Amino acid sequence: MEYAFHIYNKLATDGLIMATEKLLKDWKTPSAVRKASACPIQRIDAPVIVCVGSDLAIGDSLGPITGSMLKYKTQGIPAFIYGTLASPVTAKEIKYLRAFLKETHPYSPVIAVDAAVGAEGDIGLIKLLDTPLYPGAGANKRLGAIGDISILGIVAEKSVANYGLLNTTRLNLVYTMSEIVSEALAESLRGASSTRISMPCSL
Repeated sequence: MEYAFHIYNKLATDGLIMATEKLLKDWKTPSAVRKASACPIQRIDAPVIVCVGSDLAIGDSLGPITGSMLKYKTQGIPAFIYGTLASPVTAKEIKYLRAFLKETHPYSPVIAVDAAVGAEGDIGLIKLLDTPLYPGAGANKRLGAIGDISILGIVAEKSVANYGLLNTTRLNLVYTMSEIVSEALAESLRGASSTRISMPCSL
């Protein structure tokens, strides 16, 4: 399932909130995790947000900027955020982070946020998918998947070298996307914390 919202659509934030809340509500703890822990009960812990990217290139900074905004907007809300301007999570670290999340947050839905390239007409779109994120895919890198839900911000047109992503993306575009994504996620996390039921395995 895919949802797409343009940053200049006044209802983009509201649409992203509703879509995110729906995907979080539909998320189920993987059966393999329940079997491994001998826990027959559906258990959902606080969501995890992984914001992928680097502040060394404007076009790749959507994740870290969003993560920093989320740190501020989610104070007091049960959630785990990885990837900020102060401590970025780059694509090359995904392998290690994936193992860490599996061990540390087995009962948490993971939402991964990253910048992406696409068709010229798609620049400015924020896409929400109920599938994992594949960091580096726009640069033809195979780094594996991360997350259960992914949010992609189309920041530049795809090209052979993706120079648009690295050198010519406007900060205003990335910053506006980050504001919309962080606001939508903060609101969704706020709603999730009020309805989430976390069941212990030892009864």
